[in-house]
Amino acid sequence: MNNTFNIISSVIKNRRTTKPPEMNGEKIPDEQINALLELADWAPTHANTEPWNFTVYTNGKTFGKQHAELYAASTAAESYMQMTYEKLLHMGDKASHVIVCTMQRKPLVRIPVLEEIAATACAMQNILLGATALGIASYWGSGGMVHSPAMKQFLNLDTHDVVMGVLYLGYSDTKPTGKRNIPLSDKVTWVR
Repeated sequence: MNNTFNIISSVIKNRRTTKPPEMNGEKIPDEQINALLELADWAPTHANTEPWNFTVYTNGKTFGKQHAELYAASTAAESYMQMTYEKLLHMGDKASHVIVCTMQRKPLVRIPVLEEIAATACAMQNILLGATALGIASYWGSGGMVHSPAMKQFLNLDTHDVVMGVLYLGYSDTKPTGKRNIPLSDKVTWVR
């Protein structure tokens, strides 16, 4: 294997999830965030539709406040839990940047929606891999109001658009470890 493969392999195998409360609050330079977004923009895309869009918060607390308020305004009184509100409110307190990632379909596009979702997921993975290479901790969140109609409305999305998730980026003083639970041989069938 060549050196480029070894570098890419190392980055992929060392990418791990760091939950936002485990981040330390240190700021990432905006130039590095922009460089990560440039990597996202090179994701594979059928017919060059490039359906990914990103809303970048330079302060995790700002997104947390908006997310928690959206939860409070959109949740029936009998379902509302103050604990959920507080969790959403403080989720990004120690994150440097929060990126809300959406798949936005172009009018009259004939590309299957699944392919547009996959392209946007690839763009998000490019951000995560680039963050790993830069020593930046990351978390792909999909909880709270992320997949709700209220979030789509908050982001001014159309009916066929999808909120893919929220990327929390920051620095951490700890390095998470990981493993694969299922052997690769159980997930691969070779046909000759």
